[in-house]
Amino acid sequence: MKKVEINKLYKKKIKLINKYNQFYFNESAPIVSDKIYDELKKEILVLENKYTFLKSSKSPANTVGHKPSKNFQKVNHKVPMLSLANAFSEEDLSNFQKKIANFLSKNEGYEISYCAEPKIDGISASLTYVNGVFKKGLSRGDGKEGEDITRNLSTIKDIPKKILSKNFPEEIDIRGEVFIQNSDFENLKDKFANPRNAASGSLRQKNPDDTKKIPLKFIAYTFGFEKGLNVDNQFDYLKKLASWGFKTNPLNKLISGVKKLIENYNEIEKKRSNLDFDIDGIVYKVNDFNLQKRLGYVANAPRWAVAHKFSSNKAVSEIKDIEIQIGRTGALTPVAKIKPINIGGVQVSNATLHNEDEIIRKDIRIGDTVTVERAGDVIPHILSVDFKKRKKDNLKFIFPEKCPSCGSKTIKEFNLTTKKEDAVRRCSSEGYSCEKISIEKLKHFVSKEAFNIDGFGKKIVESFWKLKLIKFPQDIFQLDYNIIESLEGWGKLSVDNLKYSINEKKNISLERLIYSLGIRHIGLENAKLLSKYFNTFQNFKNLSKTNKFNDLLNIDGIGETQVNSVKNFFLVAINIKVLNELEKLLNIKVSKNEKKNGLLKDRSFLVTGKLDKISRAEVKALIEDNSGITVSNISKKLNYLIIGEKPTKKKIESAKALKIKIIDQGEFLKMLNKTS
Repeated sequence: MKKVEINKLYKKKIKLINKYNQFYFNESAPIVSDKIYDELKKEILVLENKYTFLKSSKSPANTVGHKPSKNFQKVNHKVPMLSLANAFSEEDLSNFQKKIANFLSKNEGYEISYCAEPKIDGISASLTYVNGVFKKGLSRGDGKEGEDITRNLSTIKDIPKKILSKNFPEEIDIRGEVFIQNSDFENLKDKFANPRNAASGSLRQKNPDDTKKIPLKFIAYTFGFEKGLNVDNQFDYLKKLASWGFKTNPLNKLISGVKKLIENYNEIEKKRSNLDFDIDGIVYKVNDFNLQKRLGYVANAPRWAVAHKFSSNKAVSEIKDIEIQIGRTGALTPVAKIKPINIGGVQVSNATLHNEDEIIRKDIRIGDTVTVERAGDVIPHILSVDFKKRKKDNLKFIFPEKCPSCGSKTIKEFNLTTKKEDAVRRCSSEGYSCEKISIEKLKHFVSKEAFNIDGFGKKIVESFWKLKLIKFPQDIFQLDYNIIESLEGWGKLSVDNLKYSINEKKNISLERLIYSLGIRHIGLENAKLLSKYFNTFQNFKNLSKTNKFNDLLNIDGIGETQVNSVKNFFLVAINIKVLNELEKLLNIKVSKNEKKNGLLKDRSFLVTGKLDKISRAEVKALIEDNSGITVSNISKKLNYLIIGEKPTKKKIESAKALKIKIIDQGEFLKMLNKTS
């Protein structure tokens, strides 16, 4: 082979491996298996050893690390790593504080002390220490289980390996953020899109020696599981962290009042561009740990904390095209394809246009010059059109009246609450008759909060759909692995891994299964409520026979919108068939209360009237924490009606007619061995 041909072949392989790196490290969407990647890398290194004239700065011999493994051991967090609710304005913060005051049954003037901590844009990690020794390090993962990246975390100098302080807890999960300083990132910017991706890619190296080469930092800010932690509030905890040898954010402050929070926010936002690390907002935590415990959690976030995001970043681009994407609920979402631009360190080539009304209101057209905004982690959107730069041939965009996927009529549903048509136009087909809806339903089915099948991502769903390997959810559990093994990019090992992952998820909780079905308006929290109500999959499935949909209104947190969605789901024959097939293939676990033997086990409660120094939300939390059930309507199934000041007379009369026991706040608290 001639020198020119060898050089041409070498450059082709270098270009290909960097394409694979781009998809994995920068877009978190690998397009080839580990086997193909490793073979390509080996071929490049063999060529370099054989022909010394071959050189490239982008060679895997010179770049940092290689493709991270998908096979880190998964470990459950002893205490889940939850996400935070977001705030974007002073009004949002005021509402956050009002909710806290209402929950604690305090007046609006109640003084709340917050620990304000700038939010570093890095990768979350949890470090387990036992008797002062660093034992295990986990990534956030899906919040419930993370990847064991202990060896890689051990290479970070900011993480103490042994703590000798006498006041250090017997066991504790120290949590914080792994990041790369902007000054250090200058030497890595050719290999990664931004500091966050550099930190993420580095933590998932196969070889910790490669991670060691990266100047990773760690800042600690909270804890998960603890045994023997002697501290009463968050700000004192941060001081303890510093005394134990952990780095903490130098901009942390103790602040009271929304006005003071805003002042601090504005000060830090001004300093933001001069900091040597990226921050995307400030986290406010109720400082008092006792209040945190009282406030508890809602869905997957604490009631006592919120992330105040910084103002958006903007840039100007041109709309090259407008595409219509179809979601799992049939919603038609217009997306602007724009000339790629960099906004806040992120390359943006798509921007949501939200809906048909938004396009009409802003008069957005293909070919327009537009201002694109990206606020925090929010999807980029078109802020405004520069009409002075509009060309005469830029025609108005006509929204399709027929589904681009299946040709069904698109409709705008009438909203009973607003008494107006919805802004979103939807495909009118039901079940799995629309190809795009079906694909999105399947993507949702395997997503993290649903079945969470390792190695079965969105691209795999699309690929298997095109090959007609899957059409319905049950097909995932009946794949022909011989066909898959013969496909390009697949081998025996990768197929065995996929088969193992799928079989592992045949054991599923009822709440996850209900959520995975993609029923409109039924998110994970509503799925949890439904699973507790039905208890078994058979009870849930029997709704198609009993038609007792209105009974669902007795579930506290489930309203008419959710009930109508569940009803519509069960009216479609193919959905019933899917349920029947899944029942044959899966082991669906019975729903259980975490505290199944609480003081209020199997007893239901309803509150009417205002209680003294305790909110309804806190009463509900107390009932559920003690294995009780809260309902929203009077029925024969109700055991106790709790009455406070100015109760609803109709509810009392209904309760008496049904011989339901009526109790006051004192009697309720006695049931919990508490006093008012």
